[in-house]
Amino acid sequence: MQALNFPKYPFRIKSSENSLYIFDVIRKKFVLLQPEEWVRQHVIHFLSNTKKYPKSLINVEKQLIVNNLKKRYDIVVFKPNGEIFLLVECKAPTVMLNQTTFNQIAQYNYLLEANYLMLSNGIDHYYCEMDLINEKYRFLKEIPDFSR
Repeated sequence: MQALNFPKYPFRIKSSENSLYIFDVIRKKFVLLQPEEWVRQHVIHFLSNTKKYPKSLINVEKQLIVNNLKKRYDIVVFKPNGEIFLLVECKAPTVMLNQTTFNQIAQYNYLLEANYLMLSNGIDHYYCEMDLINEKYRFLKEIPDFSR
């Protein structure tokens, strides 16, 4: 798999039936290793190991309904009180992050109301702090580390 713009993390990878699988520490199972999954797993390790978010507050690939369509968000990090702190959208490294990808995460956040957004293709990362009351956002250099 392609080297990504993240620190190096130890991953458990296995081969089965001519496919590679990577262990997801949140879902606690091996999942098919596709380019987007490679990015997703790096983001999970970035959040838990580098930014120190507890794994118990991280949720991966859950369904939501957007305009009567079933969609799945990539990663959500909850606050200890259950509110959504961070919404993450992961794309494969070959996918350019553009207005369409920003529109997708904004549409999801319209329902979820996260305080922060992260958009990554493993090479480029964008972070935003949301002002939900005024429906504005501000780009950040990075997301905050975990604090209680």
